[in-house]
Amino acid sequence: MKFMKLGSRPDTFYTTEAVRSVSTEVSSDLIIQVKGYRYLLHKYPLLSKCLRLQRLCSESPNSSPQQIIQLPDFPGGVEAFETCAKFCYGITITVSAFNIVSIRCAAEYLQMTEEVEKGNLIYKLEVFFNSCILRGWKDSILALQSTKFLILWCEDLGITGRCVDAVASKVLSNPTKVNLSHSYSRGGRDDTSLCNGAESHKHNRPVTRGWWAEDLAELGIDLYWRTMVAIKSGGKVPANLIGDALKIYASRWLPNVSKDGYINKQEAADPDSGSVDGITSKHRFLLESIISLLPMEKGSASCSFLLKLLKAANILGASSASKTELARRVGFQLEEASVSDLLIPSLSHTKGTRYDVDIVMTILEHFMLQGQSPPTSPPRSKFGFERRRSRSAENVDFEFQEGRRSSSASHGSKLRVAKLIDRYLQEIARDVNLPLSKMTAIAEAIPDFARIDHDDLYKAIDIYLKSHPDLNKSERKRLCRILDCKKLSMDACMHAAQNELLPLRVVVQVLFFEQARAAMAGGQVTELPSNIKALLANHEFNLSKHKAVSSGGTGATEDEWSVSGLKSPKSKLSTLRMKLAEEDNDIDVNFMNPDGTMKNSKFKAICSMPTRPKKMFSKLWSSNRTVSERH
Repeated sequence: MKFMKLGSRPDTFYTTEAVRSVSTEVSSDLIIQVKGYRYLLHKYPLLSKCLRLQRLCSESPNSSPQQIIQLPDFPGGVEAFETCAKFCYGITITVSAFNIVSIRCAAEYLQMTEEVEKGNLIYKLEVFFNSCILRGWKDSILALQSTKFLILWCEDLGITGRCVDAVASKVLSNPTKVNLSHSYSRGGRDDTSLCNGAESHKHNRPVTRGWWAEDLAELGIDLYWRTMVAIKSGGKVPANLIGDALKIYASRWLPNVSKDGYINKQEAADPDSGSVDGITSKHRFLLESIISLLPMEKGSASCSFLLKLLKAANILGASSASKTELARRVGFQLEEASVSDLLIPSLSHTKGTRYDVDIVMTILEHFMLQGQSPPTSPPRSKFGFERRRSRSAENVDFEFQEGRRSSSASHGSKLRVAKLIDRYLQEIARDVNLPLSKMTAIAEAIPDFARIDHDDLYKAIDIYLKSHPDLNKSERKRLCRILDCKKLSMDACMHAAQNELLPLRVVVQVLFFEQARAAMAGGQVTELPSNIKALLANHEFNLSKHKAVSSGGTGATEDEWSVSGLKSPKSKLSTLRMKLAEEDNDIDVNFMNPDGTMKNSKFKAICSMPTRPKKMFSKLWSSNRTVSERH
């Protein structure tokens, strides 16, 4: 750290009953009052360097031997005034990054300019400030931090702007590897300028990439915002480094948020804020400032960090524009998120749900609006397939492969998001206050091709049915409408076939599809009954596809279905028979035309089942057991 010493005389100031005096043989003829303190001084040394004191003395009456001058609004307080007074007496003073800002403002107040005396205090301070303080990394930051106590004065004198520009220029000089005073801020040797950064790197441990963000994180939000805007406007710092810097700053100043959405009060405590409302308002302003600094580039900030900001925005009551902006950014990289990240607490008393499902739906909509599509051949436009004379056939083929590779990445992101959303549904399905409409809206937002299997979706439906036992028949049918039985694994089918909470139609579909899959895979049946064929044709069931899948075996999924705890399939026949009878009672309402004919070919296939279902379902289950034993 740089410092400057001015004057050569020893310090002769002393205190007597809250009165500061100078030890000298000449009696005092000037009394100056600053912030409740009284200084017994002399006119000649002070008035010879302070133009303001000359004017005040000339304007006030001089009837008493000691003239009294009051300086109630003196910038920098008594310490800055005493430093200026010592300079006038020739007493040694030390100027550094810690006190130069306050001394500079005090000297400006006293008008210690060159008009009064050559080589006055303002001139000396400006030379030291520009040649030493602004050239050092840590000194620039310390000086910038001290401007918050004299905001208006520093703005008028240009101190704040010069400090901001100095800090930004050092970061922009080599944004990915800036060797400044990193060792100083970590307790090592101080490197105060860029010129000796390379030399310091030889003697100290390697500098962390982007470490400058840790030093900037000590700034208040106003100064930090101005500095980051200056750094971003330079256009040399990569967007990911800006995002990392914002993450460091947010972790430094934003309070931790618990899983239930409560702020840690001890960490949120701020001596500058006298109430909880003051703390919340300050953190809300800080959060919205961070959001405004986020780079526009996709991936500049991690999805996890963006979702943490969104959680904080929900809790702190940030503006709807800030939350919408965060939701949009998260939607562009939703495939990077985890289920825990998406569990955003809902603190609204009107919604009643534990988690904010609406904001997740907004995120999902932004993700789907990206215009991604499954991997197909490149579009046959003139830009993609026009033969250029200066480009060889190999380059054209390379462009074609690159186009397919980028398209595959888009398709893969949708597959990952589909898996993510299905597991997210499993978590929110436990909420007894979650409406059915929101559950189905999120599930249906995923395109069909993105779900390779429906095991996770079925598990979410099963959890929702267990957590909402009061659902009527139509609501259960509406919920299960999003389930595709053809995409269930063997374990999921075995579980669904014995699930009493599912509508009968779903159970029957599961049994038919599983029987067809087992039969075609085992090679025991070459021709299926006509009623099963009709049902499979109605569902566009591809037997050859499922035969290939079944012959390849079913691998263990992350959440395997356990059927060991279920009762024997035979014990479910009476329950299934009762459901069949119950479903038959609804034929007139749901499946009959006015002329008495059936209007649903799928139900015709079901009704054409044998009159003794016990024997047929026993065969189905025995066949499933046989296939499962083989696998």
